[in-house]
Amino acid sequence: MASGKKRSSKKEPLEFRNTALTDALQTQDMAAVAFALRHGPTVVPLMKPGQRDDPLDAGEVWTYRDPSTGDLALLLFSDAAHKPATLPPAVALQSPAWLRAFLSTHEREITTVFFDIAGPHPLQASPADIIAALDA
Repeated sequence: MASGKKRSSKKEPLEFRNTALTDALQTQDMAAVAFALRHGPTVVPLMKPGQRDDPLDAGEVWTYRDPSTGDLALLLFSDAAHKPATLPPAVALQSPAWLRAFLSTHEREITTVFFDIAGPHPLQASPADIIAALDA
């Protein structure tokens, strides 16, 4: 006799990575980086994760402020495995549209954007350069 319980289907775990971005950073090919940013997600560290029941709550993005200059940097990752353990543990997988909107909103405050800052293949760009790559 059936127990009335539905068997839960095993879902593949969500992968917090953009393989195309990882590959583009490895070769430092700026055209490939731009393509990967336009067509795939970016791993974003969070101070506070969003509410699971609210799809509009993306959480609070973690940024780095240099204590000596006050400059604000946005750290992004091609793979959650590249995020240093010293950063807050929560991450979000954000779309190209989200990245474009976030950078547009905070372009005056953010002085630089780092990709995979701790390696294996870091890249630094200005918010304006990232916006231009997303718009290309």
